[in-house]
Parts: sequence; structure tokens; C-alpha cells
Amino acid sequence: MGKGTVRIGMVMTILIMGLALAPICSAARPIKIGIVDTYSGAAAVFCNDCLNGFKLALEDINKRGVLGTKIEFVTRDDKFKVDLGLSMAKELVMKEKVDVLVGTMSSGVAMALSDYAKTQRVPFIVWLSKSDRITGEKGHRYTFMTSENTAMVGKAAAMAFAKKPFKKFWIAGDDYEFGHAIANSTWGYLKKLKPEAELIGESWWKVGEPDLIPYLANIVAAKPDVLIACTGGASMHNIMKAAKATDMTKKVQIWVHGATDYLVIKPLGREAPEGVMSSNAYQFYYPDAPSNKAFVRKFQEAYGNPPSFMAFHGYNTAYLIAEAFKKAGSIDKEKFINALEGLKIDSPAGKIEMRACDHQLALPIYVGVSKLVPEYDFAVITDVTTMAGSDVMPTCEEIMETRQK
Repeated sequence: MGKGTVRIGMVMTILIMGLALAPICSAARPIKIGIVDTYSGAAAVFCNDCLNGFKLALEDINKRGVLGTKIEFVTRDDKFKVDLGLSMAKELVMKEKVDVLVGTMSSGVAMALSDYAKTQRVPFIVWLSKSDRITGEKGHRYTFMTSENTAMVGKAAAMAFAKKPFKKFWIAGDDYEFGHAIANSTWGYLKKLKPEAELIGESWWKVGEPDLIPYLANIVAAKPDVLIACTGGASMHNIMKAAKATDMTKKVQIWVHGATDYLVIKPLGREAPEGVMSSNAYQFYYPDAPSNKAFVRKFQEAYGNPPSFMAFHGYNTAYLIAEAFKKAGSIDKEKFINALEGLKIDSPAGKIEMRACDHQLALPIYVGVSKLVPEYDFAVITDVTTMAGSDVMPTCEEIMETRQK
């Protein structure tokens, strides 16, 4: 064999090796996540806990890597303002070149970002906002939701009310997208399950209203059987504090979604009201399963307190992102979306699935009643009923019908 032949063979070998290594090199850049959420003001405590759950999961994910690289993230503070949140999202997509957008606490901000994500064909994962319009009537290919939505919460509440002799209802809550969405969902399902139910009044206050005692006093005077409290963020804490101050639970059954979450109930200590009906997608003490105990232990060691339901959502979101990119096989937005549709992962609360038809994560909803127990210096939910995600979610047919309308 001549020297020329040897040289040609060496060149060919180098070229083949280069082609073989090319995909590895192109995938070696970090996967970049852009997070828009509320990191100032009253909502910051909830959003930071969600971010902590996300970071805890990433520590484990990045040890093993995803597609030979790591997941990085940058955050932006929307200050609970729609216009600012939209501006932050545009900056993350256009300048930071993020692969996936994640957020938000505000449902209003979430819907603005969802519309933008659709125009830019960028995946957007909603991890705290809960308006069912996000994955319902306004849902589309580029938006996903990893928190429970107001349709799920409303149906769970209605199912619980339908089993009890309640007849007269009052709706009250925060006067913004989330408050009205949860009110409409709860009442809509309740009238289907219990046609004789009567709505005798409504009260609405500004988001984060600190003094709810005058509102509750007026509601008690009207003598409803149940107060459906449609509150989020700081208002969950405020209504629990007002319920205790007015001794309302002895006169009216109160229902508040998320009211017994650790971040909401812990500041009240032994002064938390007992007898409040509450629902949630997660409690750090429930379910009593090895997977949840391991998550709680890791979170407690890292941050010094038990995880809230916000931390649970952040934690799950990180694993869904990682597993979807692994399944996609490349850092490609469209392939990522295809992989995320129908994806199932293990979570602290068991197996969860990202439903393909509407991009809504199927989560169980736990319903119980607040009670002070010796094990904790704050109230927890007792007499827990578990409602499977499939039981409280609208059907895919209902979702498609809503979108067509």
C-alpha cells in the first residue's frame, strides 16, 4: 500500500470520526430554562418555595446529565404585573435564547405568556397559576400546566359538597382571574351534582386585602350553609386568620383551596381555625408514602422547612422537563413538545401523567378538614379523601368542545 493511499485512509477516518462526533458536540450546550414569576411582594414566599423545589430536582438531574449536558435556568421578576411579565418573557426568548419558558403565580400573566409562546413557538410550562382557561378554552400546542387547575379544584369541592346536606351557598374571593375561575368552576359543577343548591350572595375584594373580617361578618349575617372562599396567595392566610377572629367556623362551613398548605397555615400556629374544609394537590405529610417521605427529608435538609405544594409543583416540573428532553433525543422545541405529551413520571405523590389532549398534568386532589393535632404546632387536614386526577378533570371531549366555542 502506497503512502498516498495511507494518507487518504487517514483523512477518511478523521472525517468519519468528525461526523460521528458532530451530534454530540451540538448537543453539548446547556439546556436553558427561562423562569418568569413573582419574586417580590406578598407572593414571593410561594414563588421562592416553588423555585426551591425546582432547584432541588435539578441538583439530582444534573449529576446524571440530560443528553450529555446540564439544565440551566435564569429567573425574572414579573412583580405580579401582566405587562412586565410579558416584557420579561420576550427578553428571555429573544436575548437569552431559552429553550423553555416556565412560570407563573398570576393567571393573568400566564395567559399573556401563553399567547406569546404560541406566536414564538416556544414551550411554556405553567407551574403555579391555576385558571382552567389556560389549558381549557385558551389552550394550544405550546402551553402545558403542572399545577392543578380551577376545573379540577372546583369539581373536587362540588363532589364533596354534594355528599353533605348543604343547601345555601355564598361565594367570596379575590377579584381577579383566579378568584372568578375557581368560583365559576365550583358553582358550575355543584349545580350539576346538586341542582337544589342555592347561591344567596357573593363578595369580592381586591387581591391581598389584609382585613377580611368585615366581609366575613356580613356573610355570617346572611346565614349561608357554606362559604366558598375563592382565594389565592396571601389571601389564603388572611381568610384563615379572619375565620379564627370571627369564630366563623361555628356558624358557617368554610371551604378554601390550599388553606392548610404549610406556608399558609404555619404562621398562624396554634391559632389556626379548626373545621375549615380544604383541598390541595399535595401536603408534606400526605400521602404517607416512601417517595413523599424521601422528598420531604431532602427538601427539609436543603431549606430548613417542609415543602409546600408550590415546591411540589416546581420539583415535578424539573423532572418532566428532563424526561421530555431525554425522550425527544435532542434539544429541539417541537420534539420536546411531542415527548412531553402523554409523559408519565414518578412523583412524591405517586405516578403522574401529562395528559396529551390538553397538556394538563393529572394530579390527585386531597380533601379534608383542618384540625390541630399534637404532632405539629399548626393545623393539618384530617379525614382525608383522595380524588384521582381522572375523576376531577374535564374529559378530553369537553376540552375540545370548550376550545371550539
